[in-house]
Amino acid sequence: MQRYLKVLRLFWTTAIAAEMEYRINFILAALTSIGNLAGSLFGLFLFYRQGYTFTGWSWDAALIVLGIFTLLQGFSATLLAPNLNRIVRHVQEGTLDFVLLKPIRSQFWLSTHTLSPWGLPDLIFGCVIIGYAGKNLGLGIDKYLLSILPLCCSLVILYSLWFMLGSTTIWFVKIYNVTEVLRGLLEAGRYPIIAYPAAYRVFFTFVVPVAFLTTVPAQVMLGESQLIWLFGAVILAVTLFSISTWFWRFALRFYTSASS
Repeated sequence: MQRYLKVLRLFWTTAIAAEMEYRINFILAALTSIGNLAGSLFGLFLFYRQGYTFTGWSWDAALIVLGIFTLLQGFSATLLAPNLNRIVRHVQEGTLDFVLLKPIRSQFWLSTHTLSPWGLPDLIFGCVIIGYAGKNLGLGIDKYLLSILPLCCSLVILYSLWFMLGSTTIWFVKIYNVTEVLRGLLEAGRYPIIAYPAAYRVFFTFVVPVAFLTTVPAQVMLGESQLIWLFGAVILAVTLFSISTWFWRFALRFYTSASS
């Protein structure tokens, strides 16, 4: 573990130093995040502007969901997109050979090698929204602490989905369109799952687990979640992470190295 932490520190120190050579990108990323957030708030406002509410969800409660969704966007931009999108390039250029030869697990290397600070604005805005809505709802520090576990499960679930999709590049090489499809489906998490018709709720809970990404952590934070949903989030996170590890090893059986 200590060796992996040392490697992780070296990875991220180098990555941040390289990214900071283009500091104007941070301003552009912040403006993009503000634009996306404004669009999300406007879309949510359209539902609530005439007194309509999602069943069981006040305006501030819905803001909690949006804040968690924004946090996940920041996590994706900071860690997932910069790393997992490069799997395609490694396969195309044959540089995956060098990754597999390193004395470290290839999944760890591919998942953590790069850290982008351009997702930081979304992380900040997500925390601000959650803090603002939580203050209006009178949430105490205990509620925020309780939500740490389901939030961690959300991060693991999101990572596992991304990594499994990235692993399919071994067969299909170019998967950018599929990545955009997944990103589009995950956009449904910006609103409480109750906002969708029954058929969509089933799909976004048991097929593409969007509900476990945002709605379940929000319900735990609000003190309204049943224990079975929290337990389900933990089981789902562990299961998907295990599957992603197995699927990567399975995919590597079909990888033809650049030297062969």
